[in-house]
Parts: sequence; C-alpha cells; structure tokens
Amino acid sequence: EFQLQESGGDSAQTGGSLRLSCAPNGYYGVFCMAWFRQAPGMEREAVAAIRLFGSTVYADSVKGRFTISKDNAKNTLYLQMNSLEPDDTAMYFCAADRVDWSLFPRYNYWGQGTQVTVSS
Repeated sequence: EFQLQESGGDSAQTGGSLRLSCAPNGYYGVFCMAWFRQAPGMEREAVAAIRLFGSTVYADSVKGRFTISKDNAKNTLYLQMNSLEPDDTAMYFCAADRVDWSLFPRYNYWGQGTQVTVSS
C-alpha cells in the first residue's frame, strides 16, 4: 500500500528556517506532489505543489519564503521554509497523486503530518 511519511517538523523562532521531507514507502513511479497545512480550528490550505512536468506553484502567503523541490529518483518531496512567521504554525501534510491537482486538495494519498510551531 502506498504511504507517505513526513519528517522535519519542529519548533522555530520567527525568522528561522526548517526543512520538511516527505518520502513514500517504496518506488511507485512518478507522482505529482504537494504540501498542505492546517492550523487548529482552520481549514486545510495549500502551501506549494510540484506539477506534472516539474513546474512549481505556491500559495501567496509563502511566495518568496518557501521552496518546494523533489528528488525524482526517490520520489521524495521537500519544503524549505525560510523567514518563518507565527502564522506558519500548523500541521504540514504532503500529498501525492498521478493526477496533477496543483493546489487543489484532491490528492489521493496523504501523509500523517508533521508539526511546525513558530514562536515570536
């Protein structure tokens, strides 16, 4: 069964950096992948996505601060988060699918999440 596992969540100070990773439990071919996040009491929101031919797309709130990347050989997804702000505090989830959903939360496969907490 295809499963995703996130790692790298931690506590950070405002202005700090964290790097999240998301790896599948095996090689299943090429997937489109994305990062979403959900803060307590809030709806899940898109953060960034890598689309079918490698282009990237970001939510306005993270443009210029976050960078999504992917190791295609390992199908491992990364999210480099710089200039962190308290509003970035959330559970971060990675998602994958053979369909290019971009920033729409309709991916078929989801990880369990990794917590990011940013303090001022």
